[in-house]
Order: sequence, then structure tokens, then C-alpha cells
Amino acid sequence: MMSNLQFQNDLERLLAVMPQKVVENLPCEKLEDVIEIVLDIGRVPEVRHSGGKIDKLNCEAVNDEDISFVTSHLQEFTHDNRSGIPGTLHRISAIRNRQGKVVGLTCRIGRVVTGTIACIKDICTQGKSILFLGPPGVGKTTKLREISRLVADELGKRVVIVDTSNEIAGDGDVPHPAVGSARRMQVPQPEFQKDIMIEAVENHTPEVIVVDEIGTEAEAQAARTIAERGVMLIATAHGNCLESLIKNPTLSDLVGGIQSVTLGDDEAKRRASQKTVLEREKQPTFDIVIEILDRNTLAVYKNTSEAVDYILRGWPIRPEIRKVEQKDIDKVIIPESKPEVEKPQDNKMNFSFSRQKYVEQAKPLKKIYLYAVSRTIVEKLIERLNLNAEIIRNVEDADIVIAHKNFAKGGAKILSTAKEYRVQIFYVKTNSMAQIQKVLKDALDIQPGDVESLTGYTDETEKALDEAKAGIKKILDGAEMVDLEPQTSHIRKLQHELIEQYNLQGKSIGEEPNRHLRIER
Repeated sequence: MMSNLQFQNDLERLLAVMPQKVVENLPCEKLEDVIEIVLDIGRVPEVRHSGGKIDKLNCEAVNDEDISFVTSHLQEFTHDNRSGIPGTLHRISAIRNRQGKVVGLTCRIGRVVTGTIACIKDICTQGKSILFLGPPGVGKTTKLREISRLVADELGKRVVIVDTSNEIAGDGDVPHPAVGSARRMQVPQPEFQKDIMIEAVENHTPEVIVVDEIGTEAEAQAARTIAERGVMLIATAHGNCLESLIKNPTLSDLVGGIQSVTLGDDEAKRRASQKTVLEREKQPTFDIVIEILDRNTLAVYKNTSEAVDYILRGWPIRPEIRKVEQKDIDKVIIPESKPEVEKPQDNKMNFSFSRQKYVEQAKPLKKIYLYAVSRTIVEKLIERLNLNAEIIRNVEDADIVIAHKNFAKGGAKILSTAKEYRVQIFYVKTNSMAQIQKVLKDALDIQPGDVESLTGYTDETEKALDEAKAGIKKILDGAEMVDLEPQTSHIRKLQHELIEQYNLQGKSIGEEPNRHLRIER
């Protein structure tokens, strides 16, 4: 559990370099959720909280003397305008004017947060290379720090951290105890990160290398070199999701790269695609890709090769969604005198996690969000087929979305939200029961026999098309004409299209509701 004394001792090292007027006006009782203190010349100091709230301190505006006071107590800023306090995870970033003078400071409060990888601990211990994706501020670096300690201390692996801005292991020559026994190589300038990555492999025989923010083509190539030497690689990269990474020409090599391929006529027809398609170029550098949707929600692609292939071909891909339980997360400031993270004795960390896993053996309740699709029909189908599913009103909580294709044009906001949360979207062409049922079966991955009430029930459309196929066969075998059973206009249209594929004629005969098709040569 978090020690208030440890937290205050570490925080005092940051406050010691702050101007007196800032320290005196800080809301000390509310600092546990503070992530940054912002000082800009000519403006009142700000305190930013983790929930997005911003408090302005009740004091005078920041002046040159205040900025000089802070910078005089810090080590020199590196080329990326960052500095820190040795032995802590605090980071101070500078804003300069055109002449190079520091006119603003962002002081980020560093904490050790444990339990953030509880839901993926099983994945981290498999020895496979893992790539984390996600927008800034969702905890990518925090997860790297905890994985470093896990792999180094609990698995006994030789871990080397390539720490470009001292983000992972803190400032100073001695790595922060939060990374356990993992070794750390500092990078003098960001552009040298690729060189240090290769140097780590060549000089220090690591089994695992940890890198934060792979952002250039050279770094992507260095990562491939490391992986090809059999070293486990744990890294983060610029990009919010796997699909955006695939489309990024600079970093797509991390997941195998893409190339344009011209298919033969037969292959294009078999795939029902254009002759020129995009395909994965080579084996991905990373075996597993994890998208961080928010601090406590992760989307896991356990097979990067398969995921990339599916996305390039436009096939539906279903990542495994895992959530971190709040009870597992502790904010801990580790005493500097101890070499390892002190494990709680009374409240042992529970590594249980909640999954929304798409597996056959367990059929969890599926939450369905409908967009321009008949709720009445879907409810009838859920009841008729005895499906373990329910319709919900918030897309953020959905497992799947079923949307009407005609209303999906123009990038509907609700569908954009679904894509942000990596919710699978299925489309219906019409609001007919047959069409919705077919899509519902695909969305829930229902196989014959999965539900009792499905036995003996045949989709009306499928039955009508099977009857048309049987009639076509009779005509091809020599019959002059074949009358089909009466159907709705929609189903008759589908039968017409099927008949035309065999260069036969289909005529509509009779009046509603007995109107039907007659197949002729």
C-alpha cells in the first residue's frame, strides 16, 4: 500500500526546487492526484490534476526570478529540453523563446504505480516481444517500468532499459528502484537512441530490451535487428491503434510492413477483391500488439501477423479486451535505500483481471448497440434464438455494434466513437428480419447447435435461395420451367440475381401475397 511518509519525502525533493510562493500556496492535502505544476512567465502558476482539473494558485504571476530559481537547482537541460531530480521520477521540461531563454516550465510529478499490468501479466511472462500503442498520457511508460521490474526480478532475466529521456528509470546515475534489478543505458540525445539500442545488444548480452517511444525509421530498423538476434523487445511507439501504425510508412516495419501486390485473375476472383491489393511484406518485429485505450483498458492482439493480414484484407478482427481492476492499482514511492520493490504483506496484490474474450467455450453476455437498426426485430431474434445478449444504450459499453449501412455514410459520430473503443461494427443492408438475423449470427459467431432454439429453424432467405438453386438445377438438367414458392419482393429480387448468374430467365407470376418466380430457359 502507499506510504504517505514515502510520498511526502519524495515530493519534498521536488518542492525544494520550487519558488517559495508556489510552495506556500499548494493545496498540500490534494497533491496525491496532481500530475503537473506549470510555471509560465507572466501567468499565475497552475496545478494540473489527473482527472483533467486545473487549479490556479492564489499568488502573484511567475517572473524571471522564479524561473531562474528552479533552473539553478537543476542539472542542465538536455537537447530535448528535459531535466530531472536525481533519484526520483520527477521530470522538468522547459519552454524557450526564440533566443533560447527559458520562459516556461512543466514540472511533472513522478510516481511508481503498481498493478497497471495485472491484467496482462500472463502475456508479459511468455518471452514474446510486445509493442504498446496509445495516445500520450495513458500510461505507456508506467507499464514499461513495471514490466521491467517484473521480468528482471520475478523471472530473473537480463534486462537492459534504453532510457532516452530518463523517463523509465528516473534521473541521475543510479536507476530508480522501481525498475528492480534491470540495468539502464542513458541516451545523450534522442537522435542517438537507435545507436544505443544496437550497442545494448552488442555489448551487454541482454535477454530483454525495453525502449520507450520508437518514432523513426532508423529506430524501427534497429528494433528489427534486435528481434532477429533472439532478444525479447518491449517497446512503445507513436500511434493510437494498430491500423494507424500499418498506414504509417515510417513505422509500419514494426508490424511487418506493407507492399502492393498484383493478383492473377483467378486469385482476385477467389478473394472477391481488386487485382492490386496491399499485403504484409515480412514477419512483424513484435509478436504481440497491445493498444492502450485508456489507463485501465487494453486491447490485445495476440498474433500480430494474423491481425495485420485481417486488417489489410478488410476482414473483421476482434482484439481481446482486458481491464485493470482498480483494487490492483497502488501508487507507491519506493524508498531509495531498498534495492527492490517492497511487496505488500497483508494485502497481497490480486492479479485477477476481467476479460471480454471472444472464445467458444464460454458464452458471456454480449452487449449490443444498435445504430439505425430495428430494435423490435433484434429483440425478437434474441428471444427466438435464446441468445445470451442484450441491447444497450451506450456505445462505450458495447461489445459489438450493428449499424444500418445506408446511415453509416459520412462518418457518423457514434461509429467514430465505437472505432475509438475498438468495438466491432457489423452492417445490415436492410431492416428485414432475414438480413438482421444473418448479421446477428455473424456478430455473435453463432454456429448451428450453439443455441437450442436454432435447431429446426432455417433462415427464410437461405431457404428461398436453396429452393432457387434446386430449380436452376432442374432447368439445366432439361426441365422447361420451374415455379418457386411465393416470397416477398426483397427475396424475389435475390432469387432473380441468382437465376441471372446462370443465364436463365426469372419471371414474376401472380398477385400478392402469392406472387412468385418462374424459372425458364
